[in-house]
Amino acid sequence: MPKAYWVSVYRTISDPEKLAAYDKLAGPAVEAGGGRVFVRGGRAVAYDAGIAERTILIEFDSFEQAVAARESEAYQEALAVLSDAVERDFRIVEGVD
Repeated sequence: MPKAYWVSVYRTISDPEKLAAYDKLAGPAVEAGGGRVFVRGGRAVAYDAGIAERTILIEFDSFEQAVAARESEAYQEALAVLSDAVERDFRIVEGVD
């Protein structure tokens, strides 16, 4: 069964305090959902999409697990805290088998 990934690229961060509060809630929610963080911030070069403020890559054992984690109550609480603090492109993608 192919693994699945949350891929999130932040274009802008307008409220770092909200982002920090989101991080405190999102981390445990992701772990509870079976996610493993591979990339969180760090150095990046964006060749095609313009400015990349922050990039996140999280692996899950299946696509269904990744979707369930995103829809979980705990992660929804994290999103409510994040609110309008960032502009990002968030995707759940299935890996190759």
